[in-house]
Amino acid sequence: MQTTTLGRTNLTVSRMGMGAGGPSRLGQRTGNTESECADILRQAFDAGVNFVDTSDTYNTEPIIGQAIQGRDRSRIVISTKKSTRRKEVTPKTIEANLHNSLRNLETDYVDIYSLHGVVPQDYDYLVSDVYATLQKAREQGKIRFIGITEMFNEDMTHITLRQGLEDDLWDVVMVGFNILNQTAREAVLQKAIQNNVGVQVMFALRKALSQPEYLKDFVAHLIQKGEIDPADVDMQNPLGFLDASTASLPDVAYRFCRDEPGVHVVLSGTGNPDHLAANVASFQRPPLPEADVQRLRHIFRNVVSTTGQSMIEGPRA
Repeated sequence: MQTTTLGRTNLTVSRMGMGAGGPSRLGQRTGNTESECADILRQAFDAGVNFVDTSDTYNTEPIIGQAIQGRDRSRIVISTKKSTRRKEVTPKTIEANLHNSLRNLETDYVDIYSLHGVVPQDYDYLVSDVYATLQKAREQGKIRFIGITEMFNEDMTHITLRQGLEDDLWDVVMVGFNILNQTAREAVLQKAIQNNVGVQVMFALRKALSQPEYLKDFVAHLIQKGEIDPADVDMQNPLGFLDASTASLPDVAYRFCRDEPGVHVVLSGTGNPDHLAANVASFQRPPLPEADVQRLRHIFRNVVSTTGQSMIEGPRA
């Protein structure tokens, strides 16, 4: 497994990170027992993955706590988050949630603690009223680095993270980026490189990048919206030009994100051992041919209205 340094944190991290949220939640939502979910993580650790991302709302922190037992904690990078959408966020709720996360994870510190799903209208309040609590927790040794994540399906032009990178308060950011929506390249990644900020990518794999038939409909929809030039694609096989050595659309999706300048960790979530093995194999493969990368950049260069999951996305009413 390839590793890199996570920006100014100087943490050594695997290029693939285990995402403990998403539709699977390590298999909790597909019928796995807690023990089987923990085994998925152990399989990932054994394959060289040392980065795992979770949240107070995923109910997977206790599973991670089980899976890290008996392993060298200093070699595992744990990122957890406090949701900023589901209930009021105050210094007291941050302190309580961090305490619960440490208990659930069975550790005395987390490597990265992030404010999660921050929408633009909440950003100023969180900085003025909550950020100092995160600094205090860092001084106490409970967290090592402070992060922020965006609500990508509502903030597809990255307003929150653009502001966050201007303020330069955050050691790590989690950004939505994939083949179908590459807006983060200019909006986030270039500034992250300048500031030496660690970058986790979420949304690398979406429905349109895992289901070829849906991809055709999706491309047709984006052509209709004027975001893709019909002269650039074969409507019957939009990505048929890709090198024959690519294993699958997910394989292409992960490698495209992995090798984007400024990206350190790409999150991948599953509760299936075979699926996990295939994902690990993708991250171990060489870069995509440069001609394919440039064509993917060109085709989807103007897409701004979708994350690749649904044809109707955007801010909540």
